[in-house]
Amino acid sequence: MAMDVGGAKGGIKSDINVTPLVDVMLVLLIIVMLVAPLIQQGVSLTLPTANSSVPKPDTDDQTTVYVDANSRLYVNAIEMTEPEVVARLREIVDSGKSQVVYLKGDVDAPYSAIMQMMDALRAAQIETVALITETTAALGGEGD
Repeated sequence: MAMDVGGAKGGIKSDINVTPLVDVMLVLLIIVMLVAPLIQQGVSLTLPTANSSVPKPDTDDQTTVYVDANSRLYVNAIEMTEPEVVARLREIVDSGKSQVVYLKGDVDAPYSAIMQMMDALRAAQIETVALITETTAALGGEGD
C-alpha cells in the first residue's frame, strides 16, 4: 500500500469535498424531524371553542373520529360509513391499542350526528371518549 506524502511528482487532486454536503443533509434531516410532528393529518374541520379545555395528549397510536358539517364520518382521516366505523373501532379495541377515542365534530355538524357517533362508540365498547375543541386562547380570543 502506497501513501502519497506529496512531492514533486504529484499534480492537482480532484477529490470531491463531501463535508459541506453532509452538513447540509444533516441540517435538512433535523428540520424534517422537527417539522414532521407539527403537521396534522386529518379532515379540515372548524371545531367548537371552549374556555376550559385541556390540551389533548399527542400520541402516535391515537384513534381520532371526525364528524364533518355534512355528517360524514372519518376514522383517522379515512372516510367510512357508520357500520365501518364500528367495525374498525372494534378491531382497535380487540388489538389492545388505544382505548381512548378522540371525537372531533365540526362546529356546523348536526348535534344528532355527534350523538349517533357517540352511540356507535358505545356499541364498540369504547368507554373513554374525548371531545376535542379549540381553546379560545388558540383562536386569539380571551376567556370570559
